[in-house]
Amino acid sequence: MSDKKAVVLLSGGLDSATVLAMARSEGYVCYALGFDYGQRHSAELLAAQRVAADLDAREHKVVKLDLRVIGGSALTDDSIAVPEEETSGIPVTYVPARNTVFLSIALGWAEVLGAQDIFVGVNAVDYSGYPDCRPEYIEAFERMANLATRAGVEGNKLTIRAPLMKMSKADIVKRGTELGVDYSLTVSCYQAQANGAACGRCDSCRLRAAGFNEAGLADPTIYA
Repeated sequence: MSDKKAVVLLSGGLDSATVLAMARSEGYVCYALGFDYGQRHSAELLAAQRVAADLDAREHKVVKLDLRVIGGSALTDDSIAVPEEETSGIPVTYVPARNTVFLSIALGWAEVLGAQDIFVGVNAVDYSGYPDCRPEYIEAFERMANLATRAGVEGNKLTIRAPLMKMSKADIVKRGTELGVDYSLTVSCYQAQANGAACGRCDSCRLRAAGFNEAGLADPTIYA
C-alpha cells in the first residue's frame, strides 16, 4: 500500500471530484476535506460524501464554519440573489477569502497526517473569475505554507497541487471520465435544491453544461 498521503479539498462538485480521482491515480492515499460553511447550496455536502465513498477516500472530514456571520456573497447571504445571467468583473458568488480559509485548515490537517501534498480543484480557464483561483495565488499560498508550518521549517516541503489550473472544463470532464468519476454523484449548482436538482441558469450550471457539451459527453445533471 502506498505511503504517500494527500489532503484533497472536496466540495462535491465536478472539479473537486476530478481532482480526487487524479490524486488517487497518482498513488496517493487520499484524505478528503469539505466545509459546511453556511453555503446556499448545501446539497453539495451530501454529494461530497457520495464522491468520497465512490473514489475510496481513506477518510472524509467536514469542518463546520459559519461564513454567514460575515456574509458578502450570494452563497452565504440569502438577501443577495445568485446571478442567472453573465456578469462582468468578480461575481457576487465570490465568497470572501474562502479558498484561503479552506487551504489553511487543509494545511493543518496535512501537518497532522504527515502529508506533504494538498490538492485543490481551482481553475483559471473555465471559471467564474474568482481571485483565489489564479496560479499566482496558489504559488503565494504555497510559499506561505512553508514559512508558517513546522513541516516546512523542518524541511518537509508542502506542495499545493492544482492540476486543473490550465484545463478547460471539457478537458476536465474528459479526464475525469477516463478515471472513472461518476459525475451523477456530483452537485455543481449554486442554488441546488435539497435533492441536488440544479437550476440550469447560474454561472456554475452554465460552465458545467458547456463542458459536457464540448467534451461530447452526456451530462448526468438532474435539473429542477
